[in-house]
Amino acid sequence: MDKKSLRQQLITQRAEVNNRYALTLALQQVMRIWLVGRPDTVIGAYWPIKGEFDPLPALHRWKEDGELTDQETRRRIGLPVINKLHKTLTFHAWYPGCPMENDAYDIPKPKDTEVLVPTLLFVPCVGFGPKGNRLGYGGGFYDRTLASLAPKPFTVGLGFNFGFVPDLEFEAHDVPLDAILTDEGVAWSID
Repeated sequence: MDKKSLRQQLITQRAEVNNRYALTLALQQVMRIWLVGRPDTVIGAYWPIKGEFDPLPALHRWKEDGELTDQETRRRIGLPVINKLHKTLTFHAWYPGCPMENDAYDIPKPKDTEVLVPTLLFVPCVGFGPKGNRLGYGGGFYDRTLASLAPKPFTVGLGFNFGFVPDLEFEAHDVPLDAILTDEGVAWSID
C-alpha cells in the first residue's frame, strides 16, 4: 500500500477506535513512568490533531512534579511553531492557559512566548515501523527540523499500538526516532 493510502487508513482507524479512553489512559501511564528519572528540563511536544494522542496532560503533570521535588530547576514544555519559509519547527513555551493562536494550518500554537530548545522531543505518529521509522502526515516538518537541530534532541514517537506497520520502509529524508511509546509500552529500535 502506498504511504498516502496507508496514512488515510490509519487516520480513519484512529478516528473510529472504540476504546480511545482506555488507550489514552494506558499511553499516559507509559509516558509518565518513562519520564521518571529523565534528566530533561525542556521537552518539546505537539498540539494533538486528527485524533492523535494528547501528551499535554502527562507533560503538565511532569512539569508540576518537577516543581514539587526541585525548586531550583524549572521544567518547561514547548509546542511547535511553523517557520513557513524554511518549513521547519521552532518550539515556544506552553503552559495551561497561555495565549494561543492558530497557525497557517489552523493548529493552535503559543502566541508570543519564549523560544525553547528541547533536549527531548515527543513526536506524533500516524503510524510507525521497525527501527524507529515514523509515518507522519507527509509534510516533512519533523524530518527537516530534526535534520537541522544541533544538538539533536532525543526523539520519542507517541502513538497507539494499532499504528504499528511491520513493513514500513525508510525513505532517504526520514530521520528515525530514538524510541516509541505506545499504549502497550516502550519500543526501542523496533526490529
